[in-house]
Amino acid sequence: MRKTYLFLVTMLLACVSYKSYAQVPRIPESSSTQTIMQDFGLGKINITYSRPNVKDRKIFGGIIPYGEVWRTGANSATTITFTEKVVIEGNSVPAGTYSLFSIPGRSEWTIILNKKAKQWGAYSYKQTDDLLRFTVKSKRVNEKRETFTMQFVNTSTKATDLYLVWDHTAAIIHIETDDDDKITANIDELMKGDRKPYYFNAIQYYYENNKDVDKALGWVAEAEKAEPKSSWFKLWESRLLLRKGDRSGAIAAAEAGVKLAKDIDDEEYVRLNQEALDQAKK
Repeated sequence: MRKTYLFLVTMLLACVSYKSYAQVPRIPESSSTQTIMQDFGLGKINITYSRPNVKDRKIFGGIIPYGEVWRTGANSATTITFTEKVVIEGNSVPAGTYSLFSIPGRSEWTIILNKKAKQWGAYSYKQTDDLLRFTVKSKRVNEKRETFTMQFVNTSTKATDLYLVWDHTAAIIHIETDDDDKITANIDELMKGDRKPYYFNAIQYYYENNKDVDKALGWVAEAEKAEPKSSWFKLWESRLLLRKGDRSGAIAAAEAGVKLAKDIDDEEYVRLNQEALDQAKK
């Protein structure tokens, strides 16, 4: 009897749950919402926007007039969040969430970061709430983009480009990190303990950001003592020595890297060390 009672209660709750879910009708938005996230330096950039379609309409200079504030999408104003401070087109921007508005023009756009993050469209937009305004060039692209799209391109630990494209028009916003001092301090702190897990990333960061070559080479020497058969550290040794101007040392390191990689059938590092060797011999 008890088992029957529990079964009936369970079925009743399941039916109520299903009914409650089924009673929430949903209609899809004509302009779908997308959130994109990009790891950037020590932080992240998050963008949430709605994506209208062309639908055989004239877009810029048509439904999006030149010279007028645009929500940079559809529905709610586009929001952009920086978890760390950044530099946008040469302008310092504190961490925070902002509305991303724009004023499209024929050959350049005005990009606006507005401190009021939650807005419907641009109807309540106030210039007095702007954090920043700057201009970027726009250009015609041959491939038609039916759906308004934002994406990050050319991304490194130090910089990225935010690409805005719709129909045959594109605008690009250049963003740089502003956390080199913090990253360098983090590396120094991590190197006070067990260095082994951090050698590779620290060496790579120093190389890619044109920092102290001798310091990075010191880490390479220590890493090679811990891992004498590591072709990947020979690769960075070769690259760093070549940057320092020691061509013969760079050649020797790359040749050793090729051999070590061949010994363990690591095709990727055979190729990378060979590329370093070819570069050093030029």
